[in-house]
Amino acid sequence: MTHSANLFTPFTMGALTLPNRLVLAPMTRSRAKNDGSVPTDSTVEYYTQRASAGLLITEGSQISPQGVGYIYTPGIYSAAQVAGWKKVTDSVHAAGGRIFMQIWHVGSISHPTFHNGELPVAPSAVKPTNVQAFTGRGMEEIPTPRALETAEVKAIVEDFRRAAENAKAAGFDGVEIHGANGYLVDQFIQDGTNQRTDEYGGSVENRARFALEVVQAASAVFGADRVGIRLSPTGAVGGINDSDRLATFSYVTEQLNKLGLAYLHVIEALPGHPMAAQPGQEPVGPHLRKIFTGPFLLNGGYTQQTAEAALENKEADMIAFGIPYIANPDLVERYQQGAALNTPDPATFYGGDDEGYIDYPALTEAAVATR
Repeated sequence: MTHSANLFTPFTMGALTLPNRLVLAPMTRSRAKNDGSVPTDSTVEYYTQRASAGLLITEGSQISPQGVGYIYTPGIYSAAQVAGWKKVTDSVHAAGGRIFMQIWHVGSISHPTFHNGELPVAPSAVKPTNVQAFTGRGMEEIPTPRALETAEVKAIVEDFRRAAENAKAAGFDGVEIHGANGYLVDQFIQDGTNQRTDEYGGSVENRARFALEVVQAASAVFGADRVGIRLSPTGAVGGINDSDRLATFSYVTEQLNKLGLAYLHVIEALPGHPMAAQPGQEPVGPHLRKIFTGPFLLNGGYTQQTAEAALENKEADMIAFGIPYIANPDLVERYQQGAALNTPDPATFYGGDDEGYIDYPALTEAAVATR
């Protein structure tokens, strides 16, 4: 078998059979430009264009108004949002695709402008560093958040459960818990941001409790074989840190391994990528791969060649592609044919209109244009 054959080989992931190992990575695009954070017709087109991926994972979608941290991001807590997403899933399924929703609470990575002047919430009152909030006024400083009460933590677990129920009603094939990139689930896991003294803080068992309760809540709705979780064990967004990342994320992965999940999604980018491990920091992902016996998904700066090598070396079962998928809706076909890739325009990654969102040409369109 050649390297390239691995990337296009079908794969059984939980309850689904995927036609290939390419995954659309979850990426915030900030195109829900309406009062209700509802997906638009352009959102339908965006995901449908990419339906040949083995699996589509949506942009992070907030589980409640409290979970918002960026302007123009979609939610999954209102009837209008469910209806908007139903158009997306119907269209993707009609095109032969499979789609999971990433459900999300940003925690402290937010701003009072999203919360009627109230502070964002977090496990503890730890101010994020090296990050700003994207609001209607542009980039703004993030304040020190308010620490959640124990009862509020339990209520957020129920918000995740309701979000999973809404995602199921909207026709999604499953959900991914956003436990990465310094957001709320990640904030509970790591001891730099979790300084609690109740059942959700202190020992690694307690710090992992919230993440595991959220996963179990979603699994009660969909079945564990339709639930994944994303972790970033060496990420540093917002200054997030842990005194022993290897031990912490190994424990979390050991517990997740018992649940029969659809997959574990680890973002630990290749060297040179903005999300790569810090200099001198040992990658944690390879250790988690040894612990987790279910489907394992890697993400972070992969090319076709590095993805094929990772699959060949059994570092992962699937590879998620981000920026290449922004500019190349038919990435599967381009990789299969060895075709040139469109060049992405970073100026249109976030916000804006259809430019840089749904207007990148597919191979067939490019061929017509050159005739």
